[in-house]
Amino acid sequence: MAEEMCFFNKDTLVLKPPKRSPMLSRMVILVFAMVFGVYIYSICLKGISTHTKTKFRNLQVIERPCHDNGIELSEIHYTHFPKPETYSRAECEHNPVQFFAILSMQRSGSGWFETLLNSHVNVSSNGEIFSVKDRRKNISSIVQNLDRVYNLDWFSSASRNQCTAAVGFKWMLNQGLMEHHKEIAEYFNRKGVSAIFLFRRNLLGRMVSVLANSYDRYAKLLNGTHKSHVHTHEEANILSKYKPFINCTSLITDLKDMEVTRAKVLEYFNNTRHIILYYEDIIMNHTKLDNVQDFLKLPKMELTSRQIKIHKGPLSDHIRNWEDVNKTLTGTAYESFLRSEY
Repeated sequence: MAEEMCFFNKDTLVLKPPKRSPMLSRMVILVFAMVFGVYIYSICLKGISTHTKTKFRNLQVIERPCHDNGIELSEIHYTHFPKPETYSRAECEHNPVQFFAILSMQRSGSGWFETLLNSHVNVSSNGEIFSVKDRRKNISSIVQNLDRVYNLDWFSSASRNQCTAAVGFKWMLNQGLMEHHKEIAEYFNRKGVSAIFLFRRNLLGRMVSVLANSYDRYAKLLNGTHKSHVHTHEEANILSKYKPFINCTSLITDLKDMEVTRAKVLEYFNNTRHIILYYEDIIMNHTKLDNVQDFLKLPKMELTSRQIKIHKGPLSDHIRNWEDVNKTLTGTAYESFLRSEY
């Protein structure tokens, strides 16, 4: 019996489960390591992909397209690449565009100046877009129309469409500009719009032009047609025959008001990128036009206009009550206006 027990014990020892095979354990560890490695690799790959996309997006926001190479850092904010909604710029889509606005007062030479700009093959200046009251009824309307102009979606006879290098318009100070100056200056700074101020040094000469033009609106001296600007000497001679009467009682106050308005708009837009021009300076020195082309980053061209000056010579030839005007301004801060050629 003892032998059997011993045998049983021996059998029991023999029948104990064998130890795991070293090869099997290695295989299990290897498979686990492979699965874990693939998992870690997928996580890393996803992270790298996300990082790459994020970096690329960041580069898109911070950097300009490749065609900005060569543009000075200070000019990047004022250099644009519009994408019109109404047409394609085609091969010109990589050409940079400058945004501008001519800020002026009526009868300060702005019409003539704009024709000079538009004689440049790459400039589109679209006239007095805010002469239509509905377009300036509130700041929302103003911004909406500004966006159309600067997105190259404003069509006029001056539009150059695809290959425009500078786009803008003419804005008179009494066309909503002064009322909404804060919002407009903020828009200019935010959108990178450059202001071109155009004034007249001789405010008495401007007054003569304003009164004569106002008279012709009703008189229609040119065969029943009113023209603010003319293209022949014959037409200029006809219009210049009218000599306005100047109200001497309010003359000095009127001249002061013009000066105050001019000073205010310069103050309002002092923090915008701008250039200040005077009508008389451009007439006397055409290199001023080179300065404008440099300001707008345009290739230099000779700028021309078909417009003919209406009033020529001394102001004494164009004011009906010259003696009274002369007496009123002599000895004042405006005496120099009397001696200036018009």
